[in-house]
Amino acid sequence: MEKVKGYAFSTVLDTSYEDAISKVTDALKEEGFGILTEIDVKATLKKKLDKDFRKYVILGACNPPYAHRSLEADLDVGLLLPCNVIVYETDDKKAYVSAINPVSALEVIKSEELRRIAEEVSGKLKMVIERIV
Repeated sequence: MEKVKGYAFSTVLDTSYEDAISKVTDALKEEGFGILTEIDVKATLKKKLDKDFRKYVILGACNPPYAHRSLEADLDVGLLLPCNVIVYETDDKKAYVSAINPVSALEVIKSEELRRIAEEVSGKLKMVIERIV
């Protein structure tokens, strides 16, 4: 796993885009996450702007117990949910995978309780990236 940005956990897989999505989805499930949303950026940009773009998906991942705890702590935290995970095809046909670091995302809310929750979720998302490598 390479951590290239403080706000994300990222890696590049020597596999197809489609295979990477499957691996990520399976790894998320193993850590208690489900996929609430799946945005096909390539298809959306083609449909809305008639622009070609690389294969790129945004997966909105949710771990219900953590989401519930977070919302109990601050109802407005819903603005920062779900946890996004992206997969896109690189120029050399590999798969780039990146998951948001919830600790960074939730820094805008000054709450020790949310920080503790974010640290737990962060560990799970880091495990997702480590599982797929």
